[in-house]
Amino acid sequence: MADLALQVENLSKMYRRGSIGTGSLRQDLHRWWTLDVLKKDDPFFTKQPHADSAVAFWALKDINLQVNEGEVLGIIGQNGAGKSTLLKIMSRIIKPTSGIIKGKGRVSSLLEVGTGFHQELSGRENIFLSGYILGMKKREILRRFDEIVSFAGIDEFLDTPVKRYSSGMYVRLAFSVAAHLEPDILIVDEVLAVGDAEFQKKCLGKMKEASSGSGRTVIFVSHNMQAVNQLCDNAIWLHSGTIKKQGQSAQVVNAYLSTLQQDLLKQQWPDINSSPGNAYLRMSSVELNPDLLPGSAFIDISTSIEVIFRFYWLQQKDILITEIALFNSAGDCIFVVSHPPVLAEPGELMGKCIIPGHFLNDGNYYISIAFFNAEKTTLFYFEECLHFTVADIPDGNGHYIKWWGYVRPQFPYELNQLTVS
Repeated sequence: MADLALQVENLSKMYRRGSIGTGSLRQDLHRWWTLDVLKKDDPFFTKQPHADSAVAFWALKDINLQVNEGEVLGIIGQNGAGKSTLLKIMSRIIKPTSGIIKGKGRVSSLLEVGTGFHQELSGRENIFLSGYILGMKKREILRRFDEIVSFAGIDEFLDTPVKRYSSGMYVRLAFSVAAHLEPDILIVDEVLAVGDAEFQKKCLGKMKEASSGSGRTVIFVSHNMQAVNQLCDNAIWLHSGTIKKQGQSAQVVNAYLSTLQQDLLKQQWPDINSSPGNAYLRMSSVELNPDLLPGSAFIDISTSIEVIFRFYWLQQKDILITEIALFNSAGDCIFVVSHPPVLAEPGELMGKCIIPGHFLNDGNYYISIAFFNAEKTTLFYFEECLHFTVADIPDGNGHYIKWWGYVRPQFPYELNQLTVS
């Protein structure tokens, strides 16, 4: 069994709307003595009734979780779910209202762009400042100094005050310092969105390396579900300050995304003047026509699905190419099907494509349709026009087994006994 790096027990954090403190000097002094001197739970905020929402706001309520050494834990949820509050408590920036949190080792937090940086100091000086804050010796910082600068890519501006850095340079240096100064627990909030795609890829690789290669623990908050799936072993889904689901990252992400995406199997527009489109074309309808089994109301992995779309071509006779693209709920493209070029004339056209049964894995999907001319110039892109969910079916023993991958086709497959010993 792996050793615990972080343990959270019955953690809650309450804020009061419209006021700071208890509203009484005597109670404030009592609260300070109880919290800071006696190290006990808040004597006033915990007594607030749960229903008194006019005064009490619970950012977190009864959070319990364990994080093992070397584990990468993802935290997902909508804005306001309590993700950043939880990270700030883990980083010892704020105190919880009740509950305890136990950690082992040095903690490095990257909760905002340039956390802990001094605006007037240079990049070089801030590297040493951040290292000292983490409790590192000068020789330890010097040993990793060149690697930090190289990863951040700020060699030319190393001795420039960081207040003159762009937001991209700022976040590159901040992440590089936090990741290279060998913390036992690295806490990263949604700050990587500031960097470009290449840097984000480097960051994900570095966090994966830190956890798998060096055994460090990483806690990662992100709205990028693809990054959470790629990087994290396990995940928790926070909703209104409570843990709604925790477990393997793929299962938690799918459960979270399924609540955000409702099935949309058909759209039609009687008036083409207000339908989606532009000067080239206007949509008339899009729909999914699943070949459901008798008595079944759900699309499952064995269901054949017909995609049908109709549109009005508004230009003169011209070459037209149409494509249907299928994506999963995380935004990964599963496939693109392109129709050969056709000579379109003014009037209504219909496109049709069949996705065979026993091809898609279970999960949530959406379809986008693209229209191009002969030069492959995009004329119109109808994004996320259809949404649907594919359910699993039990195996011969009545069990549901989660398959890897986006598809699960039934290709010809043979296994023959060649010899008997």
